Amino acid sequence: MNPNWRSFLESAEGSFDSDSSDLLNFGDATGELLATRQQTVLVPLTHLGLLEASGEDVKSFLHGQLTSDINHLGENQAQHSGWCSAKGRLQASFLVWRNGANYQLLLAADLQEATQKRLQMFILRAKVKLAALTDDAILLGIAGRQATEALTDADLPAPSEALTTASRDGITVIRLAAERFVIAAPQAAMAQLWQKLSVKAKPAGVPVWRWLDVEAAHPWVTLATKEEFVPQMADFDKIGGVSFQKGCYPGQEIVARTQYLGKVKRHLFRLSSPQALSAGAHLYSPDNPDQACGMVMSAAPSPNGGFSALAVVQSNFSHDVHLDSRTGPLVQAVAVNP
Repeated sequence: MNPNWRSFLESAEGSFDSDSSDLLNFGDATGELLATRQQTVLVPLTHLGLLEASGEDVKSFLHGQLTSDINHLGENQAQHSGWCSAKGRLQASFLVWRNGANYQLLLAADLQEATQKRLQMFILRAKVKLAALTDDAILLGIAGRQATEALTDADLPAPSEALTTASRDGITVIRLAAERFVIAAPQAAMAQLWQKLSVKAKPAGVPVWRWLDVEAAHPWVTLATKEEFVPQMADFDKIGGVSFQKGCYPGQEIVARTQYLGKVKRHLFRLSSPQALSAGAHLYSPDNPDQACGMVMSAAPSPNGGFSALAVVQSNFSHDVHLDSRTGPLVQAVAVNP
């Protein structure tokens, strides 16, 4: 994380997690969560990183590595995507968009360095360059009923449809949903951008954005869940993150076989629990004594009380799910795509 960006946020009373460097809150964790109900929130996305891929062969390279259809990604479009191991397990997940002839890939910050290094190994003689932008750019999320108005007041474009992008003066805005946007901006713009956006949006910590991701059923692969899931287990196919018409990519044969043989027994569920939940936590069912029946992908405190999470769960055991052991705390699991 850029030290200037961190210092700026600390001067705005931002509090950071000493282990993960996530921005936790601005002194009012409960109020920030509650603000998601009626207000607009502005969140520094310190838990995410940004890579840029460029070069003459960049489109064909990414198309041959990622699970989505990069060849048909339009200039003002964004798409979910994944990168699998040879065994078809997700090593990372991305939000991908075009930046002129280049491509930018948003991913979990704790996977950025390893993902860049490993992707670099596959470039070989292709004319492709990978660069980390996390130290040169700031990432912000804005969500709520006044999000579009706040963008307009900050002289920023607001894309009209979900998973479309718009840029102005080196700043890119990606619309995730009706009232939710991601902003990628150069570091030099941080002070002015923050000042303008925070007029109508309440500053909030990363847990707020994670809760919004849970509500939107947007799963992120992180270090805690790396290589745990075939894309369909996390419903990546349901959000356009997998193309079954494109050619080969790492793990493609297993992903395709899983799809066409109908062998997906695990799917994405939304959990509710009075106990704290965390990515990578195992889930168990008394009806399945031999092994875990699921794993938490992402979690956050809920403004409704307790905790919410997205988890991959074996569907036939979802009626009786417990945290950490077969006799652990009971959690409620509801299928995201029943």
